[in-house]
Parts: sequence; C-alpha cells; structure tokens
Amino acid sequence: MTGMLEGRSAIITGANQGLGLAIAKAYVSAGANVLLCARDATKLDAAVHELRKTLIPGQKILGERADVSQQPDVVRVVGLAIEHFGKVQILVNNAGIYGPLGRIEEIDWVEWVRAIEINLLGSVLMCRAILPHFRANHYGKVVQLSGGGATNPLPRISAYAASKAAIVRFAETLAEETRDDHIDVNAIAPGALNTRLLDEVLEAGPEKVGESFYARSLKQKKEGGAPVERGAELAVFLAAAASDGITGKLLSAVWDPWEDLPNRGQDMKTDIYTLRRIVPKDRGLTWGDK
Repeated sequence: MTGMLEGRSAIITGANQGLGLAIAKAYVSAGANVLLCARDATKLDAAVHELRKTLIPGQKILGERADVSQQPDVVRVVGLAIEHFGKVQILVNNAGIYGPLGRIEEIDWVEWVRAIEINLLGSVLMCRAILPHFRANHYGKVVQLSGGGATNPLPRISAYAASKAAIVRFAETLAEETRDDHIDVNAIAPGALNTRLLDEVLEAGPEKVGESFYARSLKQKKEGGAPVERGAELAVFLAAAASDGITGKLLSAVWDPWEDLPNRGQDMKTDIYTLRRIVPKDRGLTWGDK
C-alpha cells in the first residue's frame, strides 16, 4: 500500500495506541500527512515521536491532545489540520471506549452516558466539524471504526454495543446525505483485537461480563486475536482513491473480500454490507410477508 495516500491528509482520533496507532502507522507508510489526537497526552507524544522517525521529506505529522466528546476540542483539531495541511481529505473516527461492564441496572449511569458521548457523539461531532471543508472541496473520506457490538448483542457491555450499532446507522445515513458531494462514509469491523479493551474485560472478570464472554475473551487472549494490521490496511483502502464511490458500507477487515470491491461496482449499489432487519423469508419461512 506504499504511496496509496500520497498527497492526502488525515485526522485520526484515538491514535495514541492500539488500532488507532496501527492506522496512523499505515497512513504514514502510505504517504499521508496525519494529525493524531487522543486524550492521553503522554502516550500521544510518544506515538508522534515514534512516527516522526519514519517520515519522508515533505511529509507532516501533528499531535493534539483532544477529547472528541467536547465540541471546542473538535473544532480546534479540525482547524489545526486545515491550517497546517491546507486540505484534509480523510477523517478516521477511531476513538472509543467499552464503558461500564455489568448488568444495565447495576452499572454506573454516568459512565454509561460517557461511553455514548465518546463513541457516538464524538464521531458525529468530528463529522460535523469536517464536513463543510469536505463539501467545499467536493471530496472526502470518513472511515468510522465499528465493531462486534454493531452486529451482535453484547450482554453486560451495553453502552459499547448500543453506541457501535448507532454509529453504523449514522454512517449509512451520512453516506446518503453526502453522496452528491463525492464524500464516502464507511465503517470498519476490525475483528476481535487483543488491545486494551480486551484487557479491561479480563480485568473485570466473569462476574461482570458473564462466564461465556469471559471464556471467549480468555481464548482470544491466548490465541492472539485478529491482527490490527488487517484493520489498518482496510482503513488505508477506504481512504484511498481506489475506493472512490464505495460508501455507506460496514466492512469486515477479516472476512470480507474488500480488496476486490472496486471490481464490484454494481454490487456496491445494493444493500450488501449494510445493517438490515431479518425477515422470515431470509430463514426459509413463508409467513409474515405481504
């Protein structure tokens, strides 16, 4: 993917560790200018310092501490990127947290709301701030990180599940709102990753997350989980010219043949890779349809 993002500039949220940092590394390697933002300034500085060693002449990298759930921070980050890069073509909404773990009636309500603010509202705020710039240039790429919570129930991790499902439908909706301005909006399911979120589940224990999910998480920890690099590669593809016109999709980095999607133009105009309600005929039944 070397050179796929040459001449392009990106804002990446939650980019100081885990998948966000992997995406930042992939973007730099692909030739992009990048602005990384995250809440932890110490880890952010370390990430920027590490990536700065890999830049080629003329390539730029910036780091800015920010909380995506706070509108002043969001406006500042977007303004800084435009000021330094001139044009910004890519927004990667990666910042996210699990939120409180446990039964909905027992968890801390403030923490539950906080997860929605970061995972859902933070992504919406970032889109609101960058869209006027994208529309003015009649081009843009929004890469939204989703996850298993969008497509499967996650008992005892309800804030994460609800926010991730909501953000996928928001991405689908925004894709339709911005289609005429050549702005592509897609979501990524990166697979089961061995990141800090997995560590949080294991630290919480089976009494909070449930025996089944805890056992599955232990197995994932031992077996290694999905490679973060695969999710980063998909994030590069969705930010590159090669994916122009592919929009409103939820793509699995691990399971979907996303490299071949540019050759499936007609298929991409259908509701393939979108969230939809299952009806009886989808399961071979004949009742319920009119």
